[in-house]
Amino acid sequence: MTGDGRQGTAARANTGRTIAVIGGGIGGLAAALAFARTGAQVTVFEQAPELREFGAGLQITPNGGVVLKALGLDVAAAARSVRGEAVVPADALTGREVARFDLTRLDGVPYRFFHRGDLLEILAEGCRGAGVSIKTGIRIGTADPESGTVSIAGGETLSFDLIVGGDGLHSVLRPLLNGADKPFFTGQVAWRTIIKAPGAAPEARIWMAPGRHIVTYPLTGGRLNVVAVQARRAWADEGWNHSDDPQNLRAAFVDCAPEIKAMLGKVEEVRLWGLFRHPVAPDWHKGRAAILGDAAHPTLPFLAQGANLALEDAFVLARECDRSETPGAALFAYEQARQARVRKAIAAANGNAINYHLGGVSRRMALAGLRALGRVAPQMFLRRMDWLYGHDVTA
Repeated sequence: MTGDGRQGTAARANTGRTIAVIGGGIGGLAAALAFARTGAQVTVFEQAPELREFGAGLQITPNGGVVLKALGLDVAAAARSVRGEAVVPADALTGREVARFDLTRLDGVPYRFFHRGDLLEILAEGCRGAGVSIKTGIRIGTADPESGTVSIAGGETLSFDLIVGGDGLHSVLRPLLNGADKPFFTGQVAWRTIIKAPGAAPEARIWMAPGRHIVTYPLTGGRLNVVAVQARRAWADEGWNHSDDPQNLRAAFVDCAPEIKAMLGKVEEVRLWGLFRHPVAPDWHKGRAAILGDAAHPTLPFLAQGANLALEDAFVLARECDRSETPGAALFAYEQARQARVRKAIAAANGNAINYHLGGVSRRMALAGLRALGRVAPQMFLRRMDWLYGHDVTA
């Protein structure tokens, strides 16, 4: 696959292969496009009646951005996103900026803020242009990893050379490869909302308070994405489509700085979800089936890597299959290439869940350390993140 998304001239193992992708989210569509770019015949099955994402933003860091570029989507991505210029840790109680880390110093593809719906649409447009068949309103009843068959609920059974599970936490394929698992409540809930904020600075701001934090960043159209997390014993159902009273969100941050209270005062609708930790799947492939993204390795939203890791997975899976005539060897190589990296990213996200919520002496020491880092060696932050942002699966 070339850097502009065009198919190269060398013989490809994927040419003519039939691929079923279960799930029309970011990981599923990226996989569909990556396979299509290498000559496969791809069908995407999405159970929702249409491809859409409800009000939520996401951060595509350079390691995810290089995949979009390799798939030929960089121009569209630049046009429908906000380029991030800084990451800014801040004290939520006082409103003071603690440090500022310059994202424009990163090499390569920029750090970008997207509305999920825009990124989904970019991927869908790329898929359709590459000849991918996207079927919506289709629920998969079951699948057989060994034979490569997919059974549509209440309908026919279809055969494919490979089945890809990009269908998230409630994946059809994951339990078929691994059996059932038992996620556990992390003791944290999160609210997600979007408010109007014309002229918002192009930065990701992390507002930290004891037992709570808020992450904000701008989206196109003068909007601001807001994700607020609170530690609590009571839990909410998993998933983020549960409506909540905006007053509950405001009450959780009532003792914070005036600018935070003013920001939360603009919230008209908000979604609440409980944060659960799922294990990384022991097995990502079996027979003619493989899983990727949240279906393989769900992560907490404290490193902004869920979508980025799914993009990486998609590219590597299609590439490894394109290198080998033997699906088993290709799927083994894919899993071996990805397991260690995603485990490291998940561990880092879990660490942030603690660091953002420190209190007392630990909080004062952490803020002092961030201030010193921002004042004396701000470039050190970017160097410390190079293992993540600087990783290029397309190289």
